Parts: sequence; structure tokens; C-alpha cells
Amino acid sequence: MSTQEKLRRDATIDPEDVGRFERLGAEWWNPKGAMWALHRFNPVRLAYLRDLLCRHFPADGRPRDRHDPEPLRGLTVLDVGCGGGILSESLARLGAQMTSIDPGSANIDVARDHAAQSGLSIDYRCMSIEELVVEGGAFDVVLTMEVIEHVSNVESFLGYAAAMARPGGMLVAATLNRTLKSFALAIVGAEYVLRWVPRGTHKWSQFVTPEELAKALRANGLHIVDETGVIYDVASGKWRLSHDLDVNYIVAAERRA
Repeated sequence: MSTQEKLRRDATIDPEDVGRFERLGAEWWNPKGAMWALHRFNPVRLAYLRDLLCRHFPADGRPRDRHDPEPLRGLTVLDVGCGGGILSESLARLGAQMTSIDPGSANIDVARDHAAQSGLSIDYRCMSIEELVVEGGAFDVVLTMEVIEHVSNVESFLGYAAAMARPGGMLVAATLNRTLKSFALAIVGAEYVLRWVPRGTHKWSQFVTPEELAKALRANGLHIVDETGVIYDVASGKWRLSHDLDVNYIVAAERRA
């Protein structure tokens, strides 16, 4: 089977989802617009990544200081499904060398424009993860944050993403669990009652359980090093880490050297 035939067979892009996010345009960066919930969610995932990567990747033989202005300096990070660049910019400000890909050309245009306005150097590319694998290369960190529930072939997607993590590197995935609780909160509650995100943003059948995700990562040579849930604290109006993995959760895995 040729490389192109394999790419077509294992294609991971869901055109419907790509189109939905491309239509957001400048709304990606409106903290009070359609993506306001992601802007609220971003600080907790950013803090989690900062602390995780500081622990895992010492600098000059010493632990990284998470309080340093640029604690991730020198780390190469791939942000898969970067959208308008909300997480990519945050990590770039922490010193990470960012390569950020998305199959939606409109998303990449928005991300590039905003990075330029912000004075940030980020390598944005309009492409799929399978296309990047063909190009080759490897990264210290591969991120698939809030992306898995939007791809058409989870197994192939994770295989491609895992292939981009170098020996000693990490893959971090954030997604939604497939439970009755997630259906009630992430779809009925968030889309239809509270209207945190546009209706149709999520399909419950595409949610992935932590067990399914861990199994797929292990099958691709990775070892699970951390699992944590993320919940919305109604009292504070903020997201926070939790032992509850029933709805939103994050899994970190390493490729041992």
C-alpha cells in the first residue's frame, strides 16, 4: 500500500467539525464570544501543562522553576488542532518553541494574524497530523487538547500523534469521557441549557473513555504517567483540577528513552 493510500484509509479529519470551527473566524479571540468557555478553561490547562513539563524536562540537569517567566524555554511543542491559537500563544509566552497545526485554513489565518499582533513567533501550518507524520520530525511534547472528540478515526489519530513524540518525550491529551454525566453536562447543559458552546459542537458518540485512551496510547509505545479530571467550580466560577474524570479529563504519557 502506498503512503497516499494509507493516508486516505486512515484519514482523521471530520470535515463537518473542521467547517464548524472555521466559521468562528475572529470569534476565536473574543473572550465574551462563542469561545468564551475555552478562554475560561485555558488557564487551568496551561497551569497543568506548565507544572507537568517542568517536572518531566529538567534544564541543565536541574528541575525547571515553574515560577520562572519562561519555564518552558527550549522545549519543542506540537499543538495538534490548534484552532485560533489560544493555547499555542499561552505556551509560547512561557518560552516553548511552538509548532501548531490545524486542517482549517481559516483557523490558521486567524492564529497567524493574532500571533503577529502579539509579537509572538509560532510556526503555524495548515495541515493534518497524518501529513505532518509524512514530513517527519519529532517533538519534546505533543498536545492533543480538546481535539480527540472531533476526529473521525481516533485510533489512527492517536497513532499519528504518538509517532511525533521523541524518545523521552510526552504526549498530553485532554478530552471528554463518554458517560451519562458527560452527556448531561457537556451536551445538554453546556450546549442547550447554558449555551456555553454552540449547539452541535460535540457528539457524545465521539467521546472517549480514559480506559480507551490509555489503551490506545500504550498500543503506540507510550506509558501513562498522569491522569486528572477537570471540573467547573460553580462557587468560584472557575475551572479546576479534580479526581473526577467523569466529564473532562487529561492524560499524560511518555515515550521512554
